[in-house]
Amino acid sequence: MVFGVLKDIKEGENRVICTPVEVASIVAAGHTVYVQKGAGVGSCFKDEAYEKAGAILADTAAELWEKCDFLAKVKEIEASEYKYLKEGQMIYCCIHPAGHPEEVQAILDSKCIAITAEDSHRYGSPNCEAAGKQGALFGLESMLTINGGKGKFVGGFAGAPGMNVVIMGGGIVGQGALSILHALGANVTVLDINPGLLKTLGDKYNNQINTMFCTKETIASLLPTTDMIINCVKWPKQRKDFLVDKEMLKLMEPGSVLVDISNDDPGCIESSHETHHDNPRYVVNGVVHYCVSNIPGAVAHSTSVALAAETLPMLLNILNNGLEEACARDGFIRRSLTAYKGYLTHEETSAIQGRPWIRPEDILGIADRKLDPAPPATTTKSDNFISLDCCK
Repeated sequence: MVFGVLKDIKEGENRVICTPVEVASIVAAGHTVYVQKGAGVGSCFKDEAYEKAGAILADTAAELWEKCDFLAKVKEIEASEYKYLKEGQMIYCCIHPAGHPEEVQAILDSKCIAITAEDSHRYGSPNCEAAGKQGALFGLESMLTINGGKGKFVGGFAGAPGMNVVIMGGGIVGQGALSILHALGANVTVLDINPGLLKTLGDKYNNQINTMFCTKETIASLLPTTDMIINCVKWPKQRKDFLVDKEMLKLMEPGSVLVDISNDDPGCIESSHETHHDNPRYVVNGVVHYCVSNIPGAVAHSTSVALAAETLPMLLNILNNGLEEACARDGFIRRSLTAYKGYLTHEETSAIQGRPWIRPEDILGIADRKLDPAPPATTTKSDNFISLDCCK
């Protein structure tokens, strides 16, 4: 199979989906690999290293879109790339389909085969850990007086107390933020709706952190004494309410900080909107907001190395065995199949956008096989099914 590594073009994005190490593995498996020139420069991987690994360097993205059977990148398919999508070609990247109807429409219109990367990670994406850890550090940077914050030091000084931080969501992202802030001496409270998770975190940190059940009322009770709140909640996209509304921000002291790592649209923070690394902050009701949507891109080398290593087995599964067999062998690839030759195969997107969908195992003709199990990517359900007969 002919595989292509695209250069990401999202504003402020420097990661690359494959380093030269992964390219060498794919070439060794008998596949042809094209790499767009400059794809790894932002992550400190030179073109020469890819060439040494066995890749063919391409001057333009258009050349890759034309020659490759299977393409991969880190972030979403940008509007400028829609024209390149073509029938039967596979693309793997972070599509975030439920929140991007125009992108989904372009994918369906092209009849390409799209796999959304964020649903494909069996052990959680390294990007989540990176977003939590680096997001916490950006929150501390936002607290600096020179950046509009109220100037509290995370662990305090002699005679001056440290920061009170609330982390909403105790998953991989929240745990990443927690590890940084606790190590630096902050007084941290973690909110979640899973009592078992809260107990596990309390035990892990020898009850040196606070844990509480996550409700809007709980958050409101904490805000008057909170210096920084970090949102790590994956908010169901069909919900129209908020965990933190604009009025609640007035409970915080001026110069307090809100870091929205989840940065969903819509999300659980009413005042949140996407920002970029070149202009990351804005102020609402006296609270400094940091809402960069691709935080891991700021540590592009480390995140690229971790992401590429975890992604390689999935890519090789598809390259070596074909999509149908790969989806049978790996339920996480199967659940991340977003569209197949004009048919939507992503349940959450069906529910949120009101589009009919068909299960991946049905459209691929593998429903009667013993399939590797995987939990649903989200709790969102849709019974708006396409008849299997319509796909024949």
